[in-house]
Amino acid sequence: MYKRPSGYVLILLSVFLIGGSIVVFMHWKENMRKSQTPSTEQFIEQYMTNANGTLASYLKAGTSTVPEIVAGREALSESVGLWMQYALLKQDKSLFDSGYELLKSKFIKPEGYIAWKLEEDGQSNVSTNALGDDFRIIDVLWKAADQWDEESYSVTADELSRTLVSSVMKDGMFVDFRDFANDHAAGTLSLAYVDMSALSNMTRSGVLEQSVYERHKRLLTDMPDDGVFYPKMYDIDKKTYIYDDSVNLIDQLLVALNCAQIGRSSDQLLTFLKTEFGQKHQIPGRYNRDTRLPDAPYESPAVYGLSVLLALKSGDTEFARQLYDRMLQFRGQDPAYPGGYVFDKDTHLFDNLLPLIAEETMN
Repeated sequence: MYKRPSGYVLILLSVFLIGGSIVVFMHWKENMRKSQTPSTEQFIEQYMTNANGTLASYLKAGTSTVPEIVAGREALSESVGLWMQYALLKQDKSLFDSGYELLKSKFIKPEGYIAWKLEEDGQSNVSTNALGDDFRIIDVLWKAADQWDEESYSVTADELSRTLVSSVMKDGMFVDFRDFANDHAAGTLSLAYVDMSALSNMTRSGVLEQSVYERHKRLLTDMPDDGVFYPKMYDIDKKTYIYDDSVNLIDQLLVALNCAQIGRSSDQLLTFLKTEFGQKHQIPGRYNRDTRLPDAPYESPAVYGLSVLLALKSGDTEFARQLYDRMLQFRGQDPAYPGGYVFDKDTHLFDNLLPLIAEETMN
């Protein structure tokens, strides 16, 4: 004889069905999130993230024998800034906040500066900042504050800016770094660091005087070139521009992108890159400045990522697409690390973050 289930049994069945539905829904939601997440972002989160949440510089573990050189799973302020820049571009506030919390909890020191490097465990054995990385972080914080109307971002940007203005300047010019423990500052300014967007936001906020902004703008507008390549840095004492004999294209492309922020074109550099790519179907990472011949055999995904950004800034979408397609040929070559730009079981985070930013910009 059929017996109707008691109310207690019905409740248990309902709870079981609802619980199962929630599990299924959460599993589906996670799968959907992963399917919509770029493969390189997934690679970074899975393989390039340390246990404490910091972003590792290299896939392989290693030990730095010189404090000024990064190695292994050490983490850089550069990576945090690029990660936040990507999150802002993607309009992913949750991802941005993960980088922001990492910045505040791990990288910002009590003296108010950003440590440029951390050990794998999150400890810092350096007492210096890196100006270019600081500017990138400050700029992206102010842009995020505008985009999401989040005051805490602008407060942090303001505090970091005041530290730079008070401690990382010489004769009215910013310098590459300051050693806060030994009270020593550089006497040069790398032109790749002259981020005019960051300087504009610092001026808009009232932290930086307009005259200082104009001084740095003139540094780029008056900057010479050798017909193709830009100088590497500016000597503040001697008031002279300094060229490298062996030209790193990452530096050159960053300078060109800085120039684009003030309307100065980089047509000569871009034409050179188009000619090289048209003839060789590749762009090596370094060139001899005198001979214009490759000075290294390797190609860099980071170089292609920055080249894509410069081509897009210059309105050359066809060349940007060619560079982008070449860049993607280096992704996922090691099946053990899908989405990663991995070679010989290792990679630098820079060679994954910049392609990721280029990918998001193209899409």
